[in-house]
Amino acid sequence: MSDDFLREMVNRISWFSPVDYEIMIFYEQHDIAVTAKSIAANIDYHRQYVNKRMRVLENAGLFSNTDGIYSLTDFGREFLAGNVSEDELPEP
Repeated sequence: MSDDFLREMVNRISWFSPVDYEIMIFYEQHDIAVTAKSIAANIDYHRQYVNKRMRVLENAGLFSNTDGIYSLTDFGREFLAGNVSEDELPEP
């Protein structure tokens, strides 16, 4: 998925914030299970804000959280691949 595609998705999805774009780019490049603290350190946002946004993205079905470790769901991977329409992405 291109950066332009993700930027377009952020603009079209009313509840996405700029950090959500950065989080999705991080996971597109690193499909790993990590803490919000690790994500924040890699995208240069405050840990508490990243943690708050990760909970929102989790509620939308893009991520799973096991004991504070976040990983992409299959739905999240489909989103990154461009296979999820706006209508299929639930508002958390």
